[in-house]
Amino acid sequence: MSLLLGDTAPDFEADTTEGRIRFHDWIGDNWTVFFSHPADFTPVCTTELGYTAKLKDKLADRGAKAIVISVDTVDEHKKWIKDIEDTQGAVVDFPIIGDPEKKVATLYNMIHPNADAKVTVRAVYVIDPNKKIRASIIYPPSAGRNFDEILRLIDSMQLTDNFKVATPVNWQEGEDVIIVPSVSNEDADKLFPKGYTEVRPYLRTTPQPNK
Repeated sequence: MSLLLGDTAPDFEADTTEGRIRFHDWIGDNWTVFFSHPADFTPVCTTELGYTAKLKDKLADRGAKAIVISVDTVDEHKKWIKDIEDTQGAVVDFPIIGDPEKKVATLYNMIHPNADAKVTVRAVYVIDPNKKIRASIIYPPSAGRNFDEILRLIDSMQLTDNFKVATPVNWQEGEDVIIVPSVSNEDADKLFPKGYTEVRPYLRTTPQPNK
């Protein structure tokens, strides 16, 4: 069965490069970026983990943190980390889950039964503090993931959780947002004191309310 948006992220216990964890306890009250790799010592993944390491402060500013899974062992992960740090110029200080039996990868539907084992585990889940899956993205093995987009996605979800707005195409932090259609003009006048522009009755833009 596929995991759907709004589902509770499955809990599990696993060994990682930072010790054994129970996933829900490790998440705590944070947003979590949980992403996967087909195997250690692969070139695209090496660049992705290096870039993610450089995003630690930006993730922390959002109350978020990263965790990675690969189907290799924790001992192999620790060897790979040395390569990542040497080639990417960043300290990897987030856990990498060892999953040689593919139990966690299977639990999260990261394994495609008809694909080569080295290209099957290529997914991103964004999980909120309530342990709910809020976003999932699947990439082909040849395309490096855009972690700036994942930051943007977290910004959007955190904003829209707190205000009755949605974010338009290519929205960036600080730009105008869209008032959701369920809000009447009368209520919009109260909720958005900065005012709004009615492009169409169903399309009303307003300055980002928390700025």
